Amino acid sequence: MNGSVEIQNEPPLVPSKPEWKRKTFRQAAWKRFKKNKLALVGAVVLALLILSALLAPLIAPYNPYTSQENDLGLINVLQAPNSEHLLGTDSLGRDLLSRIIYGGRVSLSVALVAVCISSFIGIVMGLLAGYYGRWVDVIVMRITDVVICFPVLFLVISVATLLKPNLYNVMIVIGLVSWTTMTRLVRGEVLRLREMEYIEASKALGQSNLVIIGKHILPNIMAPITVQATLQTAEAILTESALSFLGVGVQQPIPSWGNMLNEATSITILQFKPWVWAPPGFAILLTILCINFLGDGLRDALDPKMKS
Repeated sequence: MNGSVEIQNEPPLVPSKPEWKRKTFRQAAWKRFKKNKLALVGAVVLALLILSALLAPLIAPYNPYTSQENDLGLINVLQAPNSEHLLGTDSLGRDLLSRIIYGGRVSLSVALVAVCISSFIGIVMGLLAGYYGRWVDVIVMRITDVVICFPVLFLVISVATLLKPNLYNVMIVIGLVSWTTMTRLVRGEVLRLREMEYIEASKALGQSNLVIIGKHILPNIMAPITVQATLQTAEAILTESALSFLGVGVQQPIPSWGNMLNEATSITILQFKPWVWAPPGFAILLTILCINFLGDGLRDALDPKMKS
């Protein structure tokens, strides 16, 4: 009115989503992971396998190290699956179900310890090579190239034959020869991150290299490290099974899925007694599939570029 223009105050800009409703990275990653049905199934089955391995003394029906006798006092050698022995017995009369349960404890523990060793070596060497560069990078990567030149299984067998084959040596040997992939992965991630502005700002503020690596770089590469460690666990189980199958890994009478497959070297058992070698083979197959499904799910869930 009176020629004046009435100015209306515009409403303040409201965020598209309230702050309290915005998902954190973990929540978004969990939402993405739940959408992957194979990853969920793999995680559940793998958790059941780990639980059965931990509770082996409680759920195993028989002693896995001793032969089982029938009512007549005779050893049940190579018995087919029945109500008494659900998966049958092996060539020494030992219950196969009990040995598979205990074998899972051995195989999974070997893989876990070996992956911890290889991941530690790979992370340390990758951080050194990627962050410091120059002659440190040259030395680390040339050592990595030399180790990669040898086939992993051949190198593991060569080292294992020089040592006394036992459970602990298998863990150490697998861990010492399978760190190269982790080293290359960590080095590549560090090379990318060390050029970021916040790293340059940390250096300008006078923070030490150890603080920058431990506080700013390492936490930001844990997602690919976790995925790679998951996939290396499957490789470690296969390597341990191959070593035990060839007789240079876990030794009898300690059960592992690999040395249980050694029974399949007999043509008679291979053709006419499939219950002796099929269950441990299926256990290896199932475990590897579950770990790979879980690794694929983690890779997609932890990728910040993925949309919810």
